[in-house]
Parts: sequence; C-alpha cells; structure tokens
Amino acid sequence: MSFFDVGVFAEATITLVVIMDPPGTVPVFLSLVGRKSPGARARAARQAVLVSLLVITLFAVAGQAILAYLGIGIPALQGAGGLLLLLIALDLLTGKGGTEPEAVEDVNVALVPLGTPLLAGPGAIAATIVFVRQAHGHLGAYVALALAIIVTHVVIYVFMRYSGLVIRLIRESGILLLAKIAGLLLAAIAVQLIANSVRGFIGGA
Repeated sequence: MSFFDVGVFAEATITLVVIMDPPGTVPVFLSLVGRKSPGARARAARQAVLVSLLVITLFAVAGQAILAYLGIGIPALQGAGGLLLLLIALDLLTGKGGTEPEAVEDVNVALVPLGTPLLAGPGAIAATIVFVRQAHGHLGAYVALALAIIVTHVVIYVFMRYSGLVIRLIRESGILLLAKIAGLLLAAIAVQLIANSVRGFIGGA
C-alpha cells in the first residue's frame, strides 16, 4: 500500500470531478460543436481533454515553481480565468461566435474555453497544487494523484464523446437554447472566479 494511497486517490478524484464538473461541460460542448459532424465532435472532445490533461499535469509537476517564478498567485490565476470565461460567455449569449471560420473555431473549442479554462481552470489547478503540497514526497500519494487526474479526464471524455446522444433529442433549436444557457452559466462561473480573485487579493493584502 506504500506505492498507492487509496485515501488520496479517492479525495483527489472526487475533488477534481466536482470542480471540473463533467456533466456541466456537456451544454457548453454542445453549444460550441453541436452543429458539427460526429467525427468533428469526437476530435474536439479528444483535443479538449488532452489539452486539459497536459495543463493539469504541467501544474502538478511544476505548478509551484512556475507561479513562484512569474510572481503569480492563485487569485491572479482566478481573475484571468474569470475574465476569459466572461468573454466566451458573452460570445455565446450574443451569438457572435458563429461568425468565425470553422477551422479557427475548431482550434478555439479544443483550447479555449473547453481545454482551458473551463476544464483546466483555476479551481482544478489550485486543487492539484494543494494535493501535491500535501503529498510531502510520499510516492504512494503521487501515484494516487496521477491516477486520479487520469480517471477524472477519462470521465470527462466519456461525457463529451457521447454527448451526441443528447443532440438526437434536442435538435437544432435545442442546441441554440443550450448555447444561451451555457453562456449564462459560464458568465456566472466567471463572475464567481473574479469575486474569489478579489477576495484573495484583499485577504492577502
């Protein structure tokens, strides 16, 4: 058991799943790629999950060093993520996102907002850094955290990959409605991130 900490695995998996919210990503995912072919949706899901996995892994391995080197705190990370999500939310609410070329839109969907900051956002990054700190050099805790990160992303991929089942039920008009709902939810998440950032700056002052 020294090579695998079950407690850390369970805690990290539950925490990351709650923060990254796989079911909650489905409306945003469908609002952005719901009109595309099944192959394009599968590719976008795969790319978004891989981007998120790479970002989370990077911060798990070198997050503390990166933030310390750049002089960036978690509140600044939350504020930046909140502003970025707010821009995407306004785009969804106003319907201006549909004017972009399809090729550019595919890249944006994989990188922003799905891969980051929606999945690999400030909350997930901060939680990962905290779990790394708590590991205190224990191999079993590191292995458990790594497996928890992988399992969480597998769950997210399954939700995105099979979101096509939802499309068959809601049709085109449903996708348009989801875009507005997703925009509203993203705006709320963005405002909360910005509020957390302000509280963090005030508390650290």
